[in-house]
Amino acid sequence: MPADPDFLNDLADWRARRLAALAADDGWLNLTDRVPLVPGAQSVGRGPGNDIVLGVGPERLGTLLLGPDGQATLTPEGAAALPFAAGPETPPRLAVGRLMLEIHTVEGAPALRVRDLDSAARAAFAGLRYFPPAPAWCLRADWQVLPTPEARGIALRGGHAERVTVTHRARFTHAGRQVTLLPTHIKGGKPMFVFRDLTARESTYGAGRFLIPDDIGEGWITLDFNRAFSPPCAFTEHAICPLPPPENVLPFAIEAGEMKP
Repeated sequence: MPADPDFLNDLADWRARRLAALAADDGWLNLTDRVPLVPGAQSVGRGPGNDIVLGVGPERLGTLLLGPDGQATLTPEGAAALPFAAGPETPPRLAVGRLMLEIHTVEGAPALRVRDLDSAARAAFAGLRYFPPAPAWCLRADWQVLPTPEARGIALRGGHAERVTVTHRARFTHAGRQVTLLPTHIKGGKPMFVFRDLTARESTYGAGRFLIPDDIGEGWITLDFNRAFSPPCAFTEHAICPLPPPENVLPFAIEAGEMKP
């Protein structure tokens, strides 16, 4: 039976938004560096004589001052200090010329993350690949509040880890088996699931995929795996991404959603 036109149109709109976000100035196609930081003043630039050597930008960009409280400024050569400013869901950030600088902190360890706004890699990106639309993988699941919130340790790519609090679980039935997925993060006020299934490595990114549902009601949630997408680590070595908890490693294939780049 052909897929419902509204389903296909909504999916096409979602894919267009996904590609636009990936290719945006704060997307994942233009990261060039992620360099550990220590508090204090450090010279920054592409030249080898700097304390922090970047892969892009001028020979000497300026002096980065990171305070013990995490506040940071950059003083370009011959100019006044410029403050980094955080947004609702963004790390402290500063645009300087063609570069966007960010103070990205994991496990209390800050690093300078750099984006090249004129990135040739972003301009040359060939686009995203998807499985064919699969309405059968748009599932209505039970959305259950946990009796007690659970503190969890979540492994991150590269050997790091973080602590999260899990408050809900989604449950559905597949091939006669009950499946439980845990949302370990919140993005844009919505729960985010990190999962891995049997398509990993062959068809989808090996570490797993993300899914952020936006159709949630009292006691139910729609898990549309056609909107599952690759994490930032699939596109750049300079990202640090969460790995799925054991419950979210699935013993079956979900041939829907985004395939590996």
